[in-house]
Parts: sequence; C-alpha cells; structure tokens
Amino acid sequence: MDLNRDGDGFLVNTNDWSEEVMNQMADADGFVITEEIKTYIDKAREMYNATGTVPAVRNFAKEFGMDRKASKLYEVFESGPMKKIAKYGGLPKPTGCV
Repeated sequence: MDLNRDGDGFLVNTNDWSEEVMNQMADADGFVITEEIKTYIDKAREMYNATGTVPAVRNFAKEFGMDRKASKLYEVFESGPMKKIAKYGGLPKPTGCV
C-alpha cells in the first residue's frame, strides 16, 4: 500500500488511517507499536473525534491519571509523545505543547 505522507511522515489525508496503515507507517519508520502505545493512540483518536483537535500532552496525561509533566509518556516515547501518537494515529500534526 502506497501511503501519502508529508515531509514529517504524517498522513496527508487523515481519512486514510486504519490499524493496517498505522502498522505500515511504524514499520517504515522503525517504530514499534506496543499494546500500551496502541492504547494511547486509541485514546487520542477518541479525544480528537470529540473535540476536533489533537489534545495537549498535559490534558492527555490527565486522562491516564499522570501528573502534568507526563513523565510516563516521555519514558515510553522518549520525546514529543503527542507528535508520535498523532502521527501513528492518523491525526493532524499537533501544534503547541506536545
């Protein structure tokens, strides 16, 4: 499957997203989607569908009972957790605090 992604690897058309697409993107990028990461992606997609915006990392962390620093997300994703969650979740590139 040929994916139409921008220069940062985000889907050009968010409607192209599926779990198969998510896994193909991750494989192409050398990124491993664990069950934990899939849980974060599913929640971010749910929040995006409810609000129309990618959640800020602090608000997202609250959904999982994390402190405002979202240390757990930074442990899992190393850097820019919301960018990776949005990217592999087929969401638009987040702006602001990610």
